[in-house]
Amino acid sequence: MNILLLTQIVPYPPDSGPKVKTYHLLRHLAARYRVTLVCFTRNAQEEADANILRNLVAEVHTVPLRRSTVRNALTLAGSLVRGRSWIIERDDSATMHRLLTRLVREAEIAGRPYDLVHADQLNMAQFAEPLPLPRLLDEHNAVWTVFRRVAAQERGLKRLLWEREWRQLRTYEGRVCREFEAVTAVSHEDRQALIDAMGIERHIPVIPIAVDAEREQPIARQPDARGILSLATMMWPPNVDGVLWFARSIYPLIKQQVEGVRFFIVGQRPVPEVRALPEQDPTIEVTGYVPDPTPYIAASACLIVPLRSGGGMRVKILEALARGIPVVSTTIGYEGIDLVPGEHLLVGDTPEAFADAVVRLLRDPDFGAQLAASGRRRLLERYDWRAVCPAMDRVYERMKNQEPRTKNQEPRTKNQEPETENCKPIQSAEEG
Repeated sequence: MNILLLTQIVPYPPDSGPKVKTYHLLRHLAARYRVTLVCFTRNAQEEADANILRNLVAEVHTVPLRRSTVRNALTLAGSLVRGRSWIIERDDSATMHRLLTRLVREAEIAGRPYDLVHADQLNMAQFAEPLPLPRLLDEHNAVWTVFRRVAAQERGLKRLLWEREWRQLRTYEGRVCREFEAVTAVSHEDRQALIDAMGIERHIPVIPIAVDAEREQPIARQPDARGILSLATMMWPPNVDGVLWFARSIYPLIKQQVEGVRFFIVGQRPVPEVRALPEQDPTIEVTGYVPDPTPYIAASACLIVPLRSGGGMRVKILEALARGIPVVSTTIGYEGIDLVPGEHLLVGDTPEAFADAVVRLLRDPDFGAQLAASGRRRLLERYDWRAVCPAMDRVYERMKNQEPRTKNQEPRTKNQEPETENCKPIQSAEEG
């Protein structure tokens, strides 16, 4: 099969959640199909990273993506005028549309037409929509739910804007999921949220995010480790909110009970509010991007995932399990991952409960080692990419036998009657 894969980021190196998911899937696909990767780049380093992937796939094409405060303001105004989601408006690109039209035409002329277009994340769906190919939307999140949770944490004008955004996203995401020939989700929670947005039932396979459990081996940690580690991109609003909530409402409770603790905030592009935290508390360290977080893992008693909003699956939890460091999370933080609190990780949803869990691991490293070992066993059983990614082959095979999809209709295989039981309207979770 000849696959046209569209990604919003360069999926290399696999050093953040979206990159990890897409890179391991790309490894699987490239071994079985002819893959043309088309992605946005933001700087010279990402262009160099994209060039490395030319050794893996048949072709790589890039389109520069420029963002700025001015552009964000202009695209926000445009989205308000056009009644469109801001993040979809922001990432639209005439250059990307022209490139894809040319690639499809050239593939036809060369006698090796594309069999399908695979849009990785919702942002890329707008570029797959007009192409005369079967279309797959590979959802990393039910995106509308992420912004609904972000809105709930805001106040004033920001809340109004994010409220509008998640409602626009729900409408757009629901329409795309109805109209594309195939959709995949990373968790059952996301699958249900997508069905709520669509307003109809349809087949949405759940293919979880996976990591390279063979490559990621446990890291030896210091027996008296007093570090608390956050490992996440520090410009993504749910991550920023979670770290600030931990630093302001949870970390002081821990310091009252345990001496000598340190809080390491490791992750690229920290926003000003995060960068300012060490000025308020010198036991907090904000590192920015770190190519190898091993020293911080070795010095930490646990990795924290204090999310109060978000969606999809947290790759940082999977990688923490692989590296043998105990995890403390909120319920939202480990949503979509099949883990048992108290057996594979600790969970706290209030400042007091979260602090108690971290304090337990700081005071009892033997329990922490036991928790980490149990978590790694679960990871090896369920979340290694070699076991997970073949599920995408079955999605591709199903798409090969489908007729073009019409609005509000479940796709069907050729010469097959419509499955009316899969197209019934449903009541959304909000309405219910």
